[in-house]
Amino acid sequence: MPPPAQSTATDQVRVLLVVEGTNDIEFLRRISRMLHAHAPSLSDLWDLELRGEILFVPFGGGHVRAWSHRLAALGKPEFHLYDHELPPETEHRQAAAELVNGRERCRAVVTRKRSLENYLHPEAIRVAGDIHVAFDDFDHVAGITAKQLYQLRQEVTPWEIRPNRARNRMMNHAKRWLNTTVAEAMTAELLTERDPDGEVISWLRMIARMAETA
Repeated sequence: MPPPAQSTATDQVRVLLVVEGTNDIEFLRRISRMLHAHAPSLSDLWDLELRGEILFVPFGGGHVRAWSHRLAALGKPEFHLYDHELPPETEHRQAAAELVNGRERCRAVVTRKRSLENYLHPEAIRVAGDIHVAFDDFDHVAGITAKQLYQLRQEVTPWEIRPNRARNRMMNHAKRWLNTTVAEAMTAELLTERDPDGEVISWLRMIARMAETA
């Protein structure tokens, strides 16, 4: 008689949430918790993660298509969320999403806006950092925010002639701040203004359905 199978850390995981990076995880944790407090029928991903029912898998950007089947051997339902970005990168992400959606118990979505930061509201940025910014659905929000924060410091060197490495570092810091501090300043009303079609809510409902049927 064979020995009983040993349980693993992933046995209780119902859904793998495949995202591009840790900033996406921070955004989804905070926005889902805020929406759950506003409408308890919506899932709090942070709570589900703490209970081990979902597992975030950040793949660090790069070649998105390579991840369309990489986790298949685990036999778990997968929800993939890819930033829209700008062409021609958009087409690569849409092609990867089609591959995921062709697999059983797996779903992939490409955001309609450029990135998750584009779902944030300028008012939340003002509340969090006392700065005023404006952007549309396909602007580089982290870049706009980093430039505004830099200019408030009244530095002598203009933003435009700072070395690329320095600007990228400041944009990365701004991106982290946007997906944590600013995301926490978001309200259901502000999200509705930025996302009138309920795209973010549709992701949460899809993840909940996948977890329930896993």
